[in-house]
Amino acid sequence: MTEQKTVINLKGIVKRFYVGMPNELEILHGVDLQVREGEFVSIVGASGSGKTTMMNIIGVLDRPTEGEYTLDGVDVAHAKDRELSRIRNQKIGFVFQTYNLIGRTSALKNVELPMLYAGTEKKERSARGKELLRMVGMEDRFDHHPDELSGGQKQRVAIARAMANDPSILLADEPTGALDSRTGRRIMDIFHRLNQEQKKTIVLITHSQELAEETQRIVTLRDGEIIGERSGKGC
Repeated sequence: MTEQKTVINLKGIVKRFYVGMPNELEILHGVDLQVREGEFVSIVGASGSGKTTMMNIIGVLDRPTEGEYTLDGVDVAHAKDRELSRIRNQKIGFVFQTYNLIGRTSALKNVELPMLYAGTEKKERSARGKELLRMVGMEDRFDHHPDELSGGQKQRVAIARAMANDPSILLADEPTGALDSRTGRRIMDIFHRLNQEQKKTIVLITHSQELAEETQRIVTLRDGEIIGERSGKGC
C-alpha cells in the first residue's frame, strides 16, 4: 500500500504581530506540522495557545513571518495574492464557530456564494447548492434566512457552503463550540462522513479533548508550540 502524500507541510513557522514595534508579539514559535491526504487531524489547546493563528496560516488567510509552508505542492508562503485567493476558493473549505453566514440571504444563496466567486453558472450553482443542503439534512430549509435557523442548522449550512467548490481540505475552527452536545454530535457525524466517504482532508481546531479523540491524530499546542502528537480513536 502506497503512503498517502503530504498535502499540508509547515516547517519552522513563526508568526509575529506588530513586527519591529516595542509591543512586538510572537504567537507561533517555529511550528512544524505535516498532514497527509485524507487524514482527519485535530489541533487542541487552551484559549491563547495559538490555534486560530495556526489555522489562519494553514488556511492561507494570513502569511507566516518566518518559515516554509507548502500546500499540495504550492509554496504558499511566497505565492502571490491572486494565487492565494484561488487556493482559498478552490482547495480549502472553512467552517467557523460563528458560522459567518450572510444575513437576509437564504440558506441556498449562502451555499452558492463560493461558486459565484468561482464563476460557476447559475443553473449549476443552484443544483449543487441544493444537493449539498440535502447532504447535511437541510433540504427543507433552502429559502430560510440565517435568523430563521437554529445554531445547529446554521452550522450545517456553513458546512454545505464550505463544500461548495468541492475542496480537498476542510478547516473547522471550533465548529461545535456554540452548540449543545446533541447538536454538536450531529455536526461531528457530518465531518466523519465527509472524511470517510469523500476522503476529505480535515483539520479540526478544538479545545475539547473528547472531540479530538474521535480524529485519527491529535496535535497538542501550548503557548505557540506543538508539545505532543498522538493517535486518536479515529485511526
